[in-house]
Amino acid sequence: MAIAAATAVTGCASIDKVTPSWRSLGVYKIDINQGNYLAQDQIDRLKVGMTPQQVRLTLGTPLIEFPFTPKRWDYVYEYTRQGVVREHRKFTVWFDDDKLARWEGDRMPQTVVDLNRSASAKALPMDEGKSWWQKILDRKSDSSSAH
Repeated sequence: MAIAAATAVTGCASIDKVTPSWRSLGVYKIDINQGNYLAQDQIDRLKVGMTPQQVRLTLGTPLIEFPFTPKRWDYVYEYTRQGVVREHRKFTVWFDDDKLARWEGDRMPQTVVDLNRSASAKALPMDEGKSWWQKILDRKSDSSSAH
């Protein structure tokens, strides 16, 4: 009996990984793309010695500019689906004497076309956001209209 109770309790902690919509009981959560969409071809255009204006033209406005460390800019991207973070990327540039000194970050999609392709692949199929009950009702209506 104790083993069954322990198994049930540990199962509750991982229920969100198996069925993330279980706790929300059918509440729809929108997909959120947030931050800077960067592609590797943009990063390849960076050169040591660029001014902050040139970097801003190449990569866009950084998501985070710390007021106390103006020599560092962070470009952050995050994709959240149904309340769960599915993708997180970070890219940081550092300046020295108002010139680009170095940069580092996560691997980015190769081109903007690849970025758009990956964004399309992440879009929800028509019935993925539906509850199990809605899917059953849709199947019934499809089968009755076929006859």
